Amino acid sequence: MNVAELLAGLHAHHDEATARAGELRGQIEHLTAALAETEARLTDLTTTRKVIAELAPTRDEPDPTETNTAYQAMVNAFNQHPYQAFRARELHELLGMPTHEASVNITRSRLGRLTRQGFLTQPERGRYQKRT
Repeated sequence: MNVAELLAGLHAHHDEATARAGELRGQIEHLTAALAETEARLTDLTTTRKVIAELAPTRDEPDPTETNTAYQAMVNAFNQHPYQAFRARELHELLGMPTHEASVNITRSRLGRLTRQGFLTQPERGRYQKRT
């Protein structure tokens, strides 16, 4: 084998390796694009799951009949103490309701609704009193 044949063989191997490297770069670009699309989809799904979890009723929330009973109990408490202002947690303690944060937050929402409907007033932030 002479030097010219050796150089021709090396040139052929170089061309093959260059072509293979190009193919692999193409595959990498395709896989990178597919990965980016999949990661974006995962982000969207995670966000959707969080939003639905926040909006969906949890097992801690009472059923509708309990809700009506809770509203009635709050209205009765305000009718019995028309000049007293209550915080949501104080109202829970008065009514013997659970005082964990989720339950108190539901009551805050209900008190806000009763305020918007005109049954209650808010003499101070976070305090509710029967409108007289």
